[in-house]
Amino acid sequence: MGRTSERILNESDGAAAPMRGGKRKSQGLTATFVRQTKTPGRYGDGHGLYLLVDPTGSARWVLRIQANGKRRDVGLGSATTVTLAEARGLAHDVRRKVQTGADPIAARRAQREGVPTFEELAKKVHAARVKTWRNGKHTAQWISTLEAYAYPKIGKRQVNQIETGDVLAVLLPIWAEKPETARRVLQRVRTVLDHAAAAGLRSGENPCRLAAIGLPKQGDTVTHFAALPYSAVPAFLPKLRAAESAEIVRLALEFLILTAARSGEVRGAGWSEFDLNAKLWTVPAERMKAGREHVVPLCGRAVEIVKRARELAPPNAGLVFASNRSSDGALSDMAFLQVLRRLKVRATAHGFRSSFRDWVSEETDFSGEVAEMALAHSIGSRVEAAYRRGKLLEKRRELMEAWAAFALGSRA
Repeated sequence: MGRTSERILNESDGAAAPMRGGKRKSQGLTATFVRQTKTPGRYGDGHGLYLLVDPTGSARWVLRIQANGKRRDVGLGSATTVTLAEARGLAHDVRRKVQTGADPIAARRAQREGVPTFEELAKKVHAARVKTWRNGKHTAQWISTLEAYAYPKIGKRQVNQIETGDVLAVLLPIWAEKPETARRVLQRVRTVLDHAAAAGLRSGENPCRLAAIGLPKQGDTVTHFAALPYSAVPAFLPKLRAAESAEIVRLALEFLILTAARSGEVRGAGWSEFDLNAKLWTVPAERMKAGREHVVPLCGRAVEIVKRARELAPPNAGLVFASNRSSDGALSDMAFLQVLRRLKVRATAHGFRSSFRDWVSEETDFSGEVAEMALAHSIGSRVEAAYRRGKLLEKRRELMEAWAAFALGSRA
């Protein structure tokens, strides 16, 4: 860029003064200069606002900003339609948005393209995140809760028009009646509006924060999965084997109890995960809640269950506990609960993990560390956990054999 492009009009005498060392000698541009200048160049008004004159003589306004660690130029319009005073006002508005963390370029693009409704943006956010979620139930619930509770109130409103009162209108009807659901709805609405702000579709504070302050206090609603007392497990297993349910479901639930595994880990178990000679079940990281591979020592009865499941498996079934009732061959997440209800047992499949943990604490000398590892819970740092894995495997094998002996009613 030549010397002309590095000049700026000096208001005191009407002459252009050069910029030196990044500092201006002038106080800014004048309306007269903006109207009359045809000399190509870049003329600064201060605080990042520039008048750019092209070789053709046409002029336009540009504001240079620092946003998200990057220097960017924001176009403010043609100098023939936007006056100097208007350009300064627009520049002030953009700087204020940048201070709040908004992306002015994205905001102007959204203004041109139109601001989406809450429902439209929620679907886009869900589609973008669904690939990172392993829990199919969570994937479905994430959008279904918004469909049920948020869409009727704010689904058709543009995301830049949603305020604290709108969020309260969504939450208040369910805040006391369905506290856990209400908290999840609040978190998901907040996620959608945070995404809107990051995309420049709205500015200012997320109204969910103020709504949360204005909501009445909920009681102690923390609940745990209903668990069968560990002392009742030995009497429960014979009833389970005799229950009027599909054999594959009964086998899967017994296998879950003997391994203290989660429902999803059992229902999704594939044949390649088992080494029956070594009596080991290796659950890959992508199927584990913590995202880490988990090795489960199998007792003799657990091995028998897997072998029996192979005899019952449909042709070409990829899952150990395969079902003929679903298109993908997987047991429903309600399959275990239905069996328990038929047996009039007030417990959940997940609750048997608590039964196992209570038994370890109250009836054995195994350390809590070994029990937590058996449940695939984190212990200590990652380095510590990695160091202890091999050392604890045999201890966990002893633990699972002892649990099987207790649960099966044997003291051998």
